[in-house]
Amino acid sequence: MRSLLGLLLMLAAISCHALAPDLAAKIAVGESDERVAALNEAVAKGEPQLAEFLHALQDGRVRVKDGKALIDAPEGDEPIVNNRMRREIDAALAGLDLVSPDRAVRAKALTTLRDEADASRLPMFEKALAAETDAGLKAQLTDLVAGALLTSDDAAKRKHAAEQLTGSADPAKRAMLLERLASEPDAGAKRAMEKAADAIQSRLAWGDRAQLLFSGISLGSILLLVALGLAITYGLMGVINMAHGELLMVGAYATWAVQQAFRSLAPGAFDYYLVVAIPVSFLVAAAVGAAMERSVIRWLYGRPLETLLATWGISLILMQTVRSLFGAQNVAVENPAWLSGGWALLPNLTLPYNRIAILGFAALVLIAMALLLSKTRLGLMVRGVTQNRRMASCVGVNTARVDTMAFALGSGIAGLAGCALSQIGNVGPDLGQSYIVDAFMVVVLGGVGQLAGTVYAGLGLGVLSKLLEGWQGAVLAKIALLLLLVLVIQKKPQGLFALKGRSVE
Repeated sequence: MRSLLGLLLMLAAISCHALAPDLAAKIAVGESDERVAALNEAVAKGEPQLAEFLHALQDGRVRVKDGKALIDAPEGDEPIVNNRMRREIDAALAGLDLVSPDRAVRAKALTTLRDEADASRLPMFEKALAAETDAGLKAQLTDLVAGALLTSDDAAKRKHAAEQLTGSADPAKRAMLLERLASEPDAGAKRAMEKAADAIQSRLAWGDRAQLLFSGISLGSILLLVALGLAITYGLMGVINMAHGELLMVGAYATWAVQQAFRSLAPGAFDYYLVVAIPVSFLVAAAVGAAMERSVIRWLYGRPLETLLATWGISLILMQTVRSLFGAQNVAVENPAWLSGGWALLPNLTLPYNRIAILGFAALVLIAMALLLSKTRLGLMVRGVTQNRRMASCVGVNTARVDTMAFALGSGIAGLAGCALSQIGNVGPDLGQSYIVDAFMVVVLGGVGQLAGTVYAGLGLGVLSKLLEGWQGAVLAKIALLLLLVLVIQKKPQGLFALKGRSVE
């Protein structure tokens, strides 16, 4: 009875899996080279149920008996699947996905096979290339076919493959060309490979430059957001606010609190928590700033040293308060789904969506600030007090109220900067300390009270910082920027874009 049951199970296994028996056996047992060749042959032929057989082989559900490899057979020996075979099976499964009707599956398979170009897989690549309809994926497949031809025994094919790769921008293909160059015996193929490697390097260099420029502009937009609020408070009241960085931290923690509320109360709407977090971070930071101004700073106008010490003390109080409420460890703020990932323009040039969003956010905040200062009554009063406080008071402007509103506005913008910073890193009690020095550098370099100067200085310092980091490293880059700031202050104490007029002087 037991033997009859085993026979029935074996017949069921044979009937359910229509992979050619001889190929299945060659893939399951034998020398590694022979098994790999049989595997590539099966992929090129498009054997039915091959994927199911390979998954079963990976899972240890294949048994070999009497020269036959069967899935879920009750008896038999388990084939040995070493690291090489596992790698080859993964590549074969990806090769089967190259003809999937789903574009996303095909794109993922191409990513998997990018470093697996080999002449033995050429039939599989050519079959996928003939069936591919998407222009972008077809270009990648063309590069993959050319990479596989580089390992051909035919020198003419290797030369033709190198010529095809001249238009590539894939660093893996350049590495393959350089590796092949070391052992290439044919002079013509060698020249073609050298030319292709140089062309790819030139294209990659442009990608590196673009990545550096984007990183600089991204850093500049962050510095701009951080410094905008400081430009208002420092430019309007001359207050050296050492707690400005902690106002960033307050905005970041407000964003984290909104995220936690959405996760608990409305998990289905989690991807929209930023829509609520932006105004909340502004209002919370603005409230803290207004409280600071009304309780401490208003009594210290005209006394810069005392103001500096007082705001430094406030910054310590705020940091300790956050540690007591939320703990000393960093908290993670998760990106919404629409801010995750990036826009890949080249293999070495990817623009993260969260950085792109911060660029746009900084531009919107800047435009809103410019309109508020130039088109509203509050902006008119702020500009009047900035240029000549005594005259503004003489014509009926309540300068104390304007001071509070302006300080709250600057603090609120710092909160928005904290909200933005939460999307690119963890949030902790020391978050603001990383940006306070850079914020003052931007304001001083751009000119106190000058919105346009703050923009130029923020973006300029961001790009210059990344250029210097690529040249000398982060520490020396920071030292060089500080030396530059000292030179600017010596030559132009009012900043590069200082206001003109008798009241300023």
